Amino acid sequence: MLSDITIGQYFPGKSAVHRLDPRFKIIITAIFIVMLFSADTFAGLAIGLIFMCISYGISKIPGKLIAKSLKPIIPIIVITSILNLFFIGGASVFHIWKINITDEGLRTAAFMVIRIAALIAGSSLLTYTTSPIILTDAVEQLMEPLKKLHFPVHELAMMMTIALRFIPTLIEETDKIMAAQKARGADMDSGGLIHRAKALIPILIPLFISAFRRAEELALAMECRCYKGGEGRTKLKTLKSGGADYAAMSLSLLFLAGVFVTNAVLQ
Repeated sequence: MLSDITIGQYFPGKSAVHRLDPRFKIIITAIFIVMLFSADTFAGLAIGLIFMCISYGISKIPGKLIAKSLKPIIPIIVITSILNLFFIGGASVFHIWKINITDEGLRTAAFMVIRIAALIAGSSLLTYTTSPIILTDAVEQLMEPLKKLHFPVHELAMMMTIALRFIPTLIEETDKIMAAQKARGADMDSGGLIHRAKALIPILIPLFISAFRRAEELALAMECRCYKGGEGRTKLKTLKSGGADYAAMSLSLLFLAGVFVTNAVLQ
């Protein structure tokens, strides 16, 4: 399961999506999220899904990565579906004993499942096609106006990117610790919920120790390189926008407008 977590991973490529200005990719991702949460009908959700499929098709990211990114959130999707199925009123579709499933419950459950899955898959495309370093520069430049309010923009962008960058590293470390504990005879796959929770203690303690050690080593390395924050720092590569960036954002706004029109017509 841990090997299926692809959050924070970057897959190099030369597609049009990879070449887009990361600042525009962040804005387009935000527009896509607005699409999903502003859609009130399945037709509106379909517009967002079409936009996501077009983006994945252009980026040439393998479709199997979408399934891998969704695997870790299957429990959340299942719980959300159950809550919507059993606790939303409406015309009864299926009734047995105290279990009553309504048409509105089915509709809401399906709607939420599609929305959550699309949200994870669509937002993951940002990290799939953008390296952490470039993403840091993009976040920092987008938050540039906050510097006038003495907000530590560079430090915040750096912390966000370091956290994102170390997710795959911590997942790999967890896999190694689990394999080492199983080799010593630890039973993590059987027993009830309480037993499995207790079995996580031998994993969490060394994982926390390893995480703090890595953080200390990173801080020491940054100090040895005379890192003093963003004041006076220059960029190795300057971000530049072009016609393709504006075209991509215009297309995303067009799809967003389509969602609003669909909501107004079908409601």
